[in-house]
Amino acid sequence: MTEQPIGPILDGLGTTIDLDDGDLVASAMVIVKVVEANGDVSLAFCLSEGLSWVDQNGLMASAQQVMSQAQVGRRGDDE
Repeated sequence: MTEQPIGPILDGLGTTIDLDDGDLVASAMVIVKVVEANGDVSLAFCLSEGLSWVDQNGLMASAQQVMSQAQVGRRGDDE
């Protein structure tokens, strides 16, 4: 296994984020589905520097809550 920068990989997948002028991304946790050379599927994640385990848990719990609540508007959703 070789560590690789995640930016070019995400760019290649066409991922974007909707930010307003002046918005600042303070930290990131990226979860990816990996299809291995032998066809096995696994999950991997990467974290921005300085992201504590408390922050990781908070981001994960918040994301899960937003994704599971249809009534909660998310940026990028068609209204």
